[in-house]
Amino acid sequence: MTATRLEPGTPAPDFELLDQDGAPVTLSGLRGRKVILYFYPAAMTPGCTTQACDFRDSISSLQGAGYTVVGVSRDEPAKLRAFRERDGLTFELLSDPDHAVHTAYGVWGEKMNYGKVIEGVIRSTFVIDEQGVVELAQYNVKATGHVARLRKTLGIDA
Repeated sequence: MTATRLEPGTPAPDFELLDQDGAPVTLSGLRGRKVILYFYPAAMTPGCTTQACDFRDSISSLQGAGYTVVGVSRDEPAKLRAFRERDGLTFELLSDPDHAVHTAYGVWGEKMNYGKVIEGVIRSTFVIDEQGVVELAQYNVKATGHVARLRKTLGIDA
């Protein structure tokens, strides 16, 4: 079953994961910045590519508003590097192969996939403030149009 979900106002679980280049990244290392942390099922799949490219295309307005975007999947760093290079992604992609961080954020669990209940990644996005506290927790987001809706919610409309 799905783990406990995070609520706004709760501390975001800290983590240390490898990025697309094999370098360690921690959430605590991003303190002092607002972070958009998004979890997606798999690099180089159609929906995940759409979502990543939407973040890429909105990166200047998100960064201009003070946000750092970080994507997390179960993919190994080499696949994340290939994904980043193939699609010109300009933000960090982190590898969580044992889905421990997914579980800590409540994004690993049962979901419907083509009418069947399966266990896997629940596409989700978190906005974390400069002190590491969850400001916004969105579970079961759709790949298409999600970034535009997020920008609107955050008051970043171009």
